[in-house]
Amino acid sequence: MIAHLAGARAPWLPGYRVKIIDGNCLEASDRRLKALREVPGGALPGKSLVVYEPAQGLVTDVFPCEDGHAQERSLFGAVLETVQAGDLWIQDRNFCTCAFLCDIDRRSAFFITRQHAGLPYEIVSPLRSSGRVETGQVAEQQVCVRDAQGTAHIFRRLRVKLDEPTRDGDGVLYLLTNLPRQKASTKRVARLYRKRWTLETAFQRLEAYFHSEINTLGYPKAALFGFCLALVAYNMLAVIMAALRGVHGEDTIEQEVSLYYIANELATTYKGMMIAIPEQEWGIFCTMSTAKMVATLLELAHKVRLRALRKSPRGPKKTQPKREGDPKCPHVSTAKLLMSRKDKPVAP
Repeated sequence: MIAHLAGARAPWLPGYRVKIIDGNCLEASDRRLKALREVPGGALPGKSLVVYEPAQGLVTDVFPCEDGHAQERSLFGAVLETVQAGDLWIQDRNFCTCAFLCDIDRRSAFFITRQHAGLPYEIVSPLRSSGRVETGQVAEQQVCVRDAQGTAHIFRRLRVKLDEPTRDGDGVLYLLTNLPRQKASTKRVARLYRKRWTLETAFQRLEAYFHSEINTLGYPKAALFGFCLALVAYNMLAVIMAALRGVHGEDTIEQEVSLYYIANELATTYKGMMIAIPEQEWGIFCTMSTAKMVATLLELAHKVRLRALRKSPRGPKKTQPKREGDPKCPHVSTAKLLMSRKDKPVAP
């Protein structure tokens, strides 16, 4: 439907099907189950690996696991079964294992991953500078990684010296990729990895707009099912966004329209619509052909008042002073602080 709506975003790397994969650990649930009431630690109802395709804005796969303590790597086998030739997988360092990377390479697929410190490799060529990107200096070299059978796989290894350290304090990032240099330059690879946060933003939206993690769902199957329902709702919203892009243009929708306002509009209007319009009247949408549904969505998209859904842009964040806790004064009164500011004389 998104293709018929002409609502896909510009491809990140033409000729490749870009997939971002990341893990999502469900938040600790309430202790409503008898087995949890006397356990001191937080009760984890499960985790999953989620695959997001940015061109369509869709979550296209999810690999759920009921064991909240299970390692993400225990799910790699199921992920590899979905890898197809021409895919480009973008992932963090938790996915950087010899077996996983070499298996992707063997399947004529591609990856961009942050290097894990425990990955064994052999240096094939020295680092050579490749200039600058927005976040720092970039250099590249070739390395060799061997799979369990001893077969050599030659990968590109990038070093990004950051102008500012990450939130974990890392000043240098090392990335690995098997993309051919003629298809993706060193700078482009670094910029593509930087866009990996798109999936983390999707997770934040799922929780904020769709309440994807319901703390009262203590049974793992129920918690994971609720999370997957939220993924389905997110994909339905992606179709709505595609219809808007098809009518109003990608730049207008991406830069000006707030996904929060759209989700809020749906949530607040739904109950009223179900009261005003009898349930059987909605049956027409079940039998619509794809072409008819696309035409209907485009017609409705023309009538949307974008002004009511515009983002509320904020200014650049100011550098905040470092705060240190005072054990003698663990709490403050907001009202008193505001009153004290009002009492201060205004500078001329």
